[in-house]
Amino acid sequence: MFFFTLLFISPPHIVSRTILDHQAFTQPATKIAIKNHNIQSFINAGIGTKMLGIAQFKRYLTRFGYIPMYNNTFTDEFDDKFEVGLIRYQQRLGLQVTGKLDSNTVSQMMIPRCGVSDTTTHNNHHHITKHFMYFPGKPRWSRPMPRTLTYAFSPVNMIHSLSMLEIREAFQRAFFKWASVIPVSFVEAEDYGFAEIKIGFYIGDHGDGEPFDGVLGVLAHSFSPESGRLHLDAAETWAVDFGVTKSEMAVDLESVATHEIGHILGLSHSSVKEAVMYPSLRPRDKRANLNIDDIKGVQSLYGSNPKFRSGWLLESDLSANQGVQFGVKPLSLVASFIFFSFAHTLCACLS
Repeated sequence: MFFFTLLFISPPHIVSRTILDHQAFTQPATKIAIKNHNIQSFINAGIGTKMLGIAQFKRYLTRFGYIPMYNNTFTDEFDDKFEVGLIRYQQRLGLQVTGKLDSNTVSQMMIPRCGVSDTTTHNNHHHITKHFMYFPGKPRWSRPMPRTLTYAFSPVNMIHSLSMLEIREAFQRAFFKWASVIPVSFVEAEDYGFAEIKIGFYIGDHGDGEPFDGVLGVLAHSFSPESGRLHLDAAETWAVDFGVTKSEMAVDLESVATHEIGHILGLSHSSVKEAVMYPSLRPRDKRANLNIDDIKGVQSLYGSNPKFRSGWLLESDLSANQGVQFGVKPLSLVASFIFFSFAHTLCACLS
Protein backbone atom coordinates (compact mmCIF):
# COMPACT_ATOMS: atom_id res chain seq x y z
CA MET A 1 0.00 0.00 0.00
CA PHE A 2 1.51 3.26 -1.05
CA PHE A 3 0.87 6.93 -0.59
CA PHE A 4 2.70 10.12 -1.32
CA THR A 5 3.34 12.18 1.85
CA LEU A 6 4.06 15.90 2.20
CA LEU A 7 5.81 16.53 5.50
CA PHE A 8 4.16 19.47 7.20
CA ILE A 9 6.28 22.30 8.59
CA SER A 10 4.97 22.97 12.09
CA PRO A 11 5.64 25.53 14.89
CA PRO A 12 9.24 26.29 15.86
CA HIS A 13 11.51 23.68 17.36
CA ILE A 14 12.17 25.91 20.39
CA VAL A 15 8.86 25.38 22.18
CA SER A 16 7.79 24.05 25.51
CA ARG A 17 7.96 20.31 26.13
CA THR A 18 4.22 20.28 26.81
CA ILE A 19 3.47 21.67 23.35
CA LEU A 20 5.95 19.39 21.57
CA ASP A 21 4.70 16.35 23.47
CA HIS A 22 1.20 17.22 22.33
CA GLN A 23 2.46 17.53 18.75
CA ALA A 24 4.27 14.21 19.12
CA PHE A 25 0.99 12.64 20.12
CA THR A 26 -1.05 14.16 17.31
CA GLN A 27 1.58 14.46 14.59
CA PRO A 28 1.54 11.52 12.16
CA ALA A 29 4.74 9.51 11.93
CA THR A 30 5.09 10.68 8.34
CA LYS A 31 5.50 14.34 9.33
CA ILE A 32 8.40 16.22 10.85
CA ALA A 33 7.50 19.11 13.17
CA ILE A 34 10.47 21.39 12.68
CA LYS A 35 11.10 24.75 11.07
CA ASN A 36 13.75 25.03 8.38
CA HIS A 37 15.84 27.47 10.41
CA ASN A 38 16.01 24.98 13.30
CA ILE A 39 17.46 22.11 11.24
CA GLN A 40 21.00 23.16 12.16
CA SER A 41 20.38 22.46 15.84
CA PHE A 42 20.36 18.70 15.19
CA ILE A 43 23.62 18.48 13.22
CA ASN A 44 25.94 17.77 16.16
CA ALA A 45 23.67 15.17 17.77
CA GLY A 46 25.32 11.78 18.17
CA ILE A 47 25.00 8.58 20.18
CA GLY A 48 24.16 9.47 23.78
CA THR A 49 22.77 12.92 22.93
CA LYS A 50 19.36 13.78 24.34
CA MET A 51 17.63 16.52 22.38
CA LEU A 52 14.02 17.56 22.25
CA GLY A 53 12.60 16.50 18.87
CA ILE A 54 14.68 13.39 18.10
CA ALA A 55 11.69 11.18 18.92
CA GLN A 56 9.85 12.37 15.82
CA PHE A 57 12.75 11.28 13.59
CA LYS A 58 12.62 7.86 15.25
CA ARG A 59 8.91 7.60 14.45
CA TYR A 60 9.58 8.64 10.88
CA LEU A 61 12.34 6.06 10.29
CA THR A 62 10.26 3.37 11.98
CA ARG A 63 7.26 4.24 9.81
CA PHE A 64 9.29 3.83 6.62
CA GLY A 65 11.00 0.60 7.66
CA TYR A 66 14.52 1.68 8.56
CA ILE A 67 14.53 0.71 12.23
CA PRO A 68 12.54 -1.87 14.23
CA MET A 69 9.59 -0.78 16.31
CA TYR A 70 10.36 0.90 19.63
CA ASN A 71 7.23 -0.65 21.20
CA ASN A 72 5.48 2.64 20.43
CA THR A 73 7.77 4.42 22.89
CA PHE A 74 10.02 6.99 21.25
CA THR A 75 12.49 8.86 23.43
CA ASP A 76 14.57 11.92 22.55
CA GLU A 77 17.83 10.00 22.98
CA PHE A 78 20.10 9.49 19.99
CA ASP A 79 20.82 5.76 20.43
CA ASP A 80 22.73 3.25 18.32
CA LYS A 81 19.55 1.81 16.79
CA PHE A 82 18.65 5.28 15.56
CA GLU A 83 22.11 5.79 14.07
CA VAL A 84 21.85 2.51 12.14
CA GLY A 85 18.46 3.61 10.83
CA LEU A 86 19.85 6.96 9.68
CA ILE A 87 22.68 5.25 7.83
CA ARG A 88 20.27 2.88 6.07
CA TYR A 89 18.03 5.82 5.14
CA GLN A 90 20.93 7.83 3.73
CA GLN A 91 22.16 4.86 1.71
CA ARG A 92 18.72 4.09 0.31
CA LEU A 93 17.91 7.68 -0.66
CA GLY A 94 21.28 8.36 -2.24
CA LEU A 95 22.43 10.84 0.42
CA GLN A 96 25.89 11.30 1.89
CA VAL A 97 26.24 8.66 4.59
CA THR A 98 27.01 10.46 7.84
CA GLY A 99 24.90 8.70 10.44
CA LYS A 100 23.91 12.20 11.58
CA LEU A 101 20.84 14.40 11.31
CA ASP A 102 22.64 16.62 8.84
CA SER A 103 20.78 19.30 6.93
CA ASN A 104 20.48 17.27 3.71
CA THR A 105 19.02 14.29 5.57
CA VAL A 106 16.51 16.35 7.54
CA SER A 107 15.53 18.31 4.43
CA GLN A 108 14.95 15.05 2.56
CA MET A 109 12.60 13.92 5.32
CA MET A 110 10.61 17.13 4.97
CA ILE A 111 9.77 16.87 1.27
CA PRO A 112 6.78 15.04 -0.25
CA ARG A 113 7.22 11.29 -0.59
CA CYS A 114 5.50 8.00 -1.04
CA GLY A 115 4.49 6.24 2.13
CA VAL A 116 5.58 2.69 1.38
CA SER A 117 8.48 1.42 3.46
CA ASP A 118 11.65 1.87 1.46
CA THR A 119 13.28 -1.14 3.07
CA THR A 120 12.50 -3.85 5.60
CA THR A 121 14.35 -5.59 8.40
CA HIS A 122 14.23 -8.72 6.23
CA ASN A 123 15.67 -7.65 2.88
CA ASN A 124 15.37 -11.18 1.51
CA HIS A 125 11.64 -10.52 1.29
CA HIS A 126 12.35 -8.10 -1.55
CA HIS A 127 13.94 -8.86 -4.87
CA ILE A 128 16.57 -6.12 -4.99
CA THR A 129 18.39 -5.03 -8.11
CA LYS A 130 20.95 -2.28 -8.45
CA HIS A 131 18.28 0.41 -8.28
CA PHE A 132 14.64 -0.57 -8.81
CA MET A 133 12.78 -2.87 -6.47
CA TYR A 134 9.76 -5.15 -6.56
CA PHE A 135 7.18 -5.88 -3.91
CA PRO A 136 7.55 -8.97 -1.68
CA GLY A 137 6.88 -12.03 -3.82
CA LYS A 138 7.42 -10.08 -7.05
CA PRO A 139 3.68 -9.85 -7.88
CA ARG A 140 2.55 -8.94 -11.40
CA TRP A 141 -0.58 -9.13 -13.52
CA SER A 142 -0.30 -12.78 -14.40
CA ARG A 143 -2.40 -13.17 -17.53
CA PRO A 144 -0.61 -13.90 -20.84
CA MET A 145 1.04 -11.07 -22.78
CA PRO A 146 0.16 -8.98 -24.64
CA ARG A 147 -2.35 -7.86 -22.06
CA THR A 148 -5.04 -5.17 -21.82
CA LEU A 149 -5.96 -3.74 -18.43
CA THR A 150 -9.12 -1.74 -17.99
CA TYR A 151 -9.37 1.27 -15.74
CA ALA A 152 -12.22 3.48 -14.60
CA PHE A 153 -12.83 6.52 -12.45
CA SER A 154 -15.16 6.40 -9.49
CA PRO A 155 -18.55 7.89 -10.39
CA VAL A 156 -18.83 9.24 -6.84
CA ASN A 157 -15.37 9.94 -5.43
CA MET A 158 -13.99 12.66 -7.69
CA ILE A 159 -12.85 16.29 -7.42
CA HIS A 160 -14.22 19.43 -9.05
CA SER A 161 -11.14 21.67 -9.02
CA LEU A 162 -10.12 19.99 -12.29
CA SER A 163 -12.44 19.06 -15.11
CA MET A 164 -13.09 15.41 -15.86
CA LEU A 165 -11.40 15.94 -19.22
CA GLU A 166 -8.23 17.26 -17.53
CA ILE A 167 -8.15 14.30 -15.14
CA ARG A 168 -8.72 11.79 -17.94
CA GLU A 169 -6.01 13.30 -20.13
CA ALA A 170 -3.49 13.32 -17.27
CA PHE A 171 -4.10 9.62 -16.64
CA GLN A 172 -4.06 8.82 -20.35
CA ARG A 173 -0.59 10.33 -20.60
CA ALA A 174 0.52 8.43 -17.50
CA PHE A 175 -0.78 5.09 -18.78
CA PHE A 176 0.78 5.71 -22.19
CA LYS A 177 4.25 6.04 -20.64
CA TRP A 178 4.10 2.49 -19.28
CA ALA A 179 2.31 1.02 -22.31
CA SER A 180 5.08 2.37 -24.55
CA VAL A 181 7.67 0.07 -23.02
CA ILE A 182 5.79 -3.13 -22.06
CA PRO A 183 3.25 -5.38 -23.87
CA VAL A 184 0.42 -4.05 -21.71
CA SER A 185 -2.20 -1.59 -22.91
CA PHE A 186 -4.72 0.35 -20.86
CA VAL A 187 -8.30 1.09 -21.87
CA GLU A 188 -10.81 3.18 -19.98
CA ALA A 189 -13.92 1.17 -19.12
CA GLU A 190 -17.42 2.50 -18.66
CA ASP A 191 -18.26 0.10 -15.84
CA TYR A 192 -16.34 1.13 -12.71
CA GLY A 193 -17.38 -2.00 -10.84
CA PHE A 194 -15.77 -4.35 -13.36
CA ALA A 195 -12.67 -2.31 -14.18
CA GLU A 196 -9.39 -3.88 -13.13
CA ILE A 197 -7.88 -0.54 -12.07
CA LYS A 198 -10.17 1.64 -9.98
CA ILE A 199 -9.24 5.32 -9.57
CA GLY A 200 -10.83 7.68 -7.08
CA PHE A 201 -10.28 10.78 -4.91
CA TYR A 202 -11.14 10.36 -1.24
CA ILE A 203 -11.36 12.35 1.98
CA GLY A 204 -10.09 11.09 5.33
CA ASP A 205 -10.91 7.53 6.37
CA HIS A 206 -12.22 5.80 3.26
CA GLY A 207 -12.21 2.19 4.41
CA ASP A 208 -8.84 0.79 3.31
CA GLY A 209 -6.97 1.22 6.59
CA GLU A 210 -4.93 4.19 5.36
CA PRO A 211 -6.98 7.36 5.91
CA PHE A 212 -6.00 10.54 4.17
CA ASP A 213 -5.10 13.45 6.44
CA GLY A 214 -6.02 16.56 4.48
CA VAL A 215 -3.93 19.27 2.85
CA LEU A 216 -0.16 18.80 2.88
CA GLY A 217 -0.40 15.27 4.16
CA VAL A 218 -0.82 11.98 2.35
CA LEU A 219 -1.22 12.63 -1.38
CA ALA A 220 -2.06 9.22 -2.78
CA HIS A 221 -1.60 5.50 -2.33
CA SER A 222 -2.04 2.40 -4.40
CA PHE A 223 -1.84 -1.36 -4.08
CA SER A 224 0.36 -4.01 -5.65
CA PRO A 225 -0.96 -6.48 -8.27
CA GLU A 226 -3.61 -7.55 -8.74
CA SER A 227 -5.58 -5.26 -6.47
CA GLY A 228 -5.76 -2.35 -8.90
CA ARG A 229 -6.92 0.28 -6.37
CA LEU A 230 -5.47 3.75 -6.86
CA HIS A 231 -6.56 6.41 -4.37
CA LEU A 232 -5.76 10.12 -4.29
CA ASP A 233 -6.43 12.65 -1.54
CA ALA A 234 -9.27 14.91 -2.63
CA ALA A 235 -8.11 17.62 -0.20
CA GLU A 236 -4.89 18.32 -2.11
CA THR A 237 -4.34 21.03 -4.71
CA TRP A 238 -4.06 18.91 -7.85
CA ALA A 239 -2.66 20.54 -10.96
CA VAL A 240 -2.24 19.69 -14.63
CA ASP A 241 -0.76 23.07 -15.56
CA PHE A 242 1.36 25.06 -13.10
CA GLY A 243 0.83 28.12 -15.27
CA VAL A 244 -2.83 27.97 -14.34
CA THR A 245 -2.58 26.60 -10.79
CA LYS A 246 -0.46 29.13 -8.88
CA SER A 247 -0.53 27.56 -5.41
CA GLU A 248 2.89 26.79 -3.90
CA MET A 249 1.41 23.54 -2.62
CA ALA A 250 0.18 22.40 -6.05
CA VAL A 251 0.94 18.77 -6.89
CA ASP A 252 1.31 17.53 -10.46
CA LEU A 253 -1.41 14.97 -11.09
CA GLU A 254 0.33 13.29 -14.02
CA SER A 255 3.53 12.71 -12.01
CA VAL A 256 1.67 11.14 -9.09
CA ALA A 257 -0.50 9.09 -11.45
CA THR A 258 2.55 7.76 -13.31
CA HIS A 259 4.23 6.79 -10.04
CA GLU A 260 1.13 5.07 -8.67
CA ILE A 261 0.59 3.13 -11.90
CA GLY A 262 4.13 1.82 -11.47
CA HIS A 263 3.04 0.41 -8.11
CA ILE A 264 -0.13 -1.00 -9.68
CA LEU A 265 2.13 -2.85 -12.15
CA GLY A 266 4.32 -4.26 -9.39
CA LEU A 267 7.25 -1.87 -8.98
CA SER A 268 8.32 -0.61 -5.58
CA HIS A 269 10.67 2.34 -5.15
CA SER A 270 13.85 3.13 -7.03
CA SER A 271 16.95 4.72 -5.51
CA VAL A 272 17.54 6.69 -8.73
CA LYS A 273 16.52 10.29 -8.03
CA GLU A 274 15.53 10.92 -11.66
CA ALA A 275 13.26 7.86 -11.80
CA VAL A 276 9.49 8.11 -11.68
CA MET A 277 9.59 5.45 -8.96
CA TYR A 278 11.87 7.46 -6.66
CA PRO A 279 9.85 8.00 -3.46
CA SER A 280 10.06 11.82 -3.22
CA LEU A 281 8.37 14.54 -5.27
CA ARG A 282 8.38 18.23 -4.36
CA PRO A 283 5.35 20.51 -4.79
CA ARG A 284 5.29 22.21 -8.19
CA ASP A 285 7.81 19.72 -9.54
CA LYS A 286 7.02 17.44 -12.44
CA ARG A 287 8.65 14.03 -12.91
CA ALA A 288 6.35 12.08 -15.21
CA ASN A 289 8.70 10.76 -17.90
CA LEU A 290 10.09 7.28 -17.40
CA ASN A 291 13.78 6.94 -16.64
CA ILE A 292 15.80 4.00 -17.96
CA ASP A 293 15.67 2.52 -14.45
CA ASP A 294 11.85 2.55 -14.52
CA ILE A 295 11.93 0.89 -17.93
CA LYS A 296 14.32 -1.86 -16.88
CA GLY A 297 12.27 -2.53 -13.78
CA VAL A 298 8.90 -2.86 -15.46
CA GLN A 299 10.31 -4.81 -18.43
CA SER A 300 11.81 -7.31 -16.02
CA LEU A 301 8.22 -8.03 -14.94
CA TYR A 302 6.42 -7.98 -18.29
CA GLY A 303 8.98 -8.04 -21.08
CA SER A 304 9.37 -5.42 -23.75
CA ASN A 305 6.74 -3.83 -25.98
CA PRO A 306 7.40 -5.22 -29.50
CA LYS A 307 7.44 -1.62 -30.77
CA PHE A 308 9.99 -0.61 -28.17
CA ARG A 309 13.43 0.15 -29.63
CA SER A 310 16.38 0.57 -27.32
CA GLY A 311 19.11 3.11 -27.79
CA TRP A 312 19.00 6.75 -28.69
CA LEU A 313 16.24 6.32 -31.32
CA LEU A 314 13.66 5.68 -28.59
CA GLU A 315 13.70 9.23 -27.33
CA SER A 316 13.04 10.74 -30.75
CA ASP A 317 10.34 8.17 -31.48
CA LEU A 318 8.37 8.87 -28.30
CA SER A 319 9.10 12.48 -27.37
CA ALA A 320 6.30 13.78 -29.56
CA ASN A 321 3.89 11.44 -27.81
CA GLN A 322 4.80 12.28 -24.20
CA GLY A 323 7.22 9.36 -24.29
CA VAL A 324 10.00 8.13 -22.06
CA GLN A 325 13.44 9.47 -21.25
CA PHE A 326 16.01 6.98 -22.46
CA GLY A 327 19.49 6.90 -23.84
CA VAL A 328 21.46 9.63 -25.59
CA LYS A 329 19.76 12.58 -27.23
CA PRO A 330 19.67 12.21 -31.04
CA LEU A 331 20.89 15.78 -31.57
CA SER A 332 23.88 15.09 -29.36
CA LEU A 333 24.78 12.09 -31.49
CA VAL A 334 24.41 14.06 -34.70
CA ALA A 335 26.56 16.89 -33.35
CA SER A 336 29.22 14.44 -32.22
CA PHE A 337 29.23 12.74 -35.61
CA ILE A 338 29.65 16.07 -37.45
CA PHE A 339 32.44 17.14 -35.11
CA PHE A 340 34.45 13.96 -35.46
CA SER A 341 33.92 13.86 -39.24
CA PHE A 342 35.22 17.41 -39.49
CA ALA A 343 38.18 16.66 -37.24
CA HIS A 344 39.04 13.55 -39.26
CA THR A 345 38.94 15.52 -42.56
CA LEU A 346 41.03 18.33 -41.10
CA CYS A 347 43.68 15.92 -39.84
CA ALA A 348 43.82 14.23 -43.23
CA CYS A 349 44.36 17.58 -44.96
CA LEU A 350 47.10 18.65 -42.55
CA SER A 351 48.94 15.39 -42.96
